[in-house]
Amino acid sequence: MAATARVIDIHVVADSTGDTGTRVARATQAQFPGQQVRVVRHPRLHSPQGVDDVVAQLRADPAAAVVFCTVVDDALRTRVLDACAALDVPCADLLAPALDAFTARTGAQPARVVQPVGLAADYFDRIHAMEFAVANDDGHLTDGLDEAQVVLVGASRTGKTPLSMYLGYLGYPTANIPLVPGVAPPRELFEAERWKVVGLTIDPERLLEIRQRRVHAMGAAGLGSRRGTALGGYADLARIHDELDEVARLQRRLGCPVLDTTTLALEEAAGRVVELVTARRRSLAPDGADRPPGDDLARATPQTRPADRRRAGPRAATAADHEEQP
Repeated sequence: MAATARVIDIHVVADSTGDTGTRVARATQAQFPGQQVRVVRHPRLHSPQGVDDVVAQLRADPAAAVVFCTVVDDALRTRVLDACAALDVPCADLLAPALDAFTARTGAQPARVVQPVGLAADYFDRIHAMEFAVANDDGHLTDGLDEAQVVLVGASRTGKTPLSMYLGYLGYPTANIPLVPGVAPPRELFEAERWKVVGLTIDPERLLEIRQRRVHAMGAAGLGSRRGTALGGYADLARIHDELDEVARLQRRLGCPVLDTTTLALEEAAGRVVELVTARRRSLAPDGADRPPGDDLARATPQTRPADRRRAGPRAATAADHEEQP
């Protein structure tokens, strides 16, 4: 069925922050690229009156409404579901199937406890990880690498910074270090535990596009002396091939797996980095094999460097795309 011309409101109804429902709403929106969608969040509903206020909004235009419900309290959740049924508003009860499946397997009943806002330990872990990623970006190792759980290495504009920030948001203290031909990597990189280090690479022609846009945005003067790299080499395809080959040699010296970010969305790249780091941590540091924070990452099969660098076809926004902003 073709997308409707009108804007569809996804009402996220939650008794906590609504983050879970909002993420599902955004994931749903991505599957309907031709449909205009507005996500309306209704967080921290703890009373029948709060639910009734949401229902009043639904009643204003039920034909344009969809509800994603993550309410834990049974009475309030039932109130939401009944109201949606009465208004003929489609409603996805996001938590109930997960809770029912877990109960079916374990026999245990859910505690029905609303997740506390802003007080959980992982909240502070994420804040610290984001601060760490900012402080240790682009080779500025203000905190060293001992505290890092992930160290990304690769050529300029391969997606290191946005990937570091996203991993930090998920709770992984991440440092990133550019590998530049003719410039020795910092000593700390060779002293870091090997399981932490993941290399990034990208299709040369895609990298050329990204760098040309950066040159256009910043001007030659802003890039001519960047880390000792001549501008002509920075945005020249033949030099980029040579640069990526030299970076690959450095990555082999480091003994790190290499992830090709050419066609990977930021979230997918983050998931694969965590897969690689987790697997290597278990094999190289068995005494510290516990998974780092951030278990909300989806699992994915690690993707290492392809045998050839074929040009990618149509694709979603990738990790490297986020590097295009000056």
